[in-house]
Amino acid sequence: MPSENAGSGTSAAAAPSNGLGPDPLKAPPLVRRMACWLYEGMLLFAVVFVSGWLFSALLQVRDAADARRPLLQAFVFVIFGIYFSWFWAKGQTLAMKTWKIRVVDRSGRPLSQSRAMLRYVCSWLWFLPPLALMAPFHPTPPGAAALVLVWIVAWAVATRLHPQRQFWHDALAGTRLVPAAPVGR
Repeated sequence: MPSENAGSGTSAAAAPSNGLGPDPLKAPPLVRRMACWLYEGMLLFAVVFVSGWLFSALLQVRDAADARRPLLQAFVFVIFGIYFSWFWAKGQTLAMKTWKIRVVDRSGRPLSQSRAMLRYVCSWLWFLPPLALMAPFHPTPPGAAALVLVWIVAWAVATRLHPQRQFWHDALAGTRLVPAAPVGR
């Protein structure tokens, strides 16, 4: 049976495994993906800081309790969307480069901007369910943190239920995380 990638200019590294070696489209180990996820969160502090500073400077926000806080949150959501869709369309964020992980579509090809944006929207499943659950109950900060942490662990462990061990937001977005090929010097 001919490969879908034959003649499409896709490298052999992106083709499905032929049984002679490891599957290049197999998900990296969960521990490595979660380490990348945590590192990405640390890097996002800089993105939040700069975007918050820019928003505050442009709109002359002087108080954390400013009524425009929802506007700031929407602004940061958009900035994150730009950040992730830009880097994912190029294959990797800085954290993904560090942990040697790439994001590709189901066929192993680079993501389009629209597919990267869809992945960004779907990736909010890491946080929206516990946030929605907290809204009517107003838990204490430790309770809120525990609820979010329990959901994150459950969401990560749920990869065991996926046939290729991918995150479920990747399955919804038609993307997958794969090991990055080493770059020659």
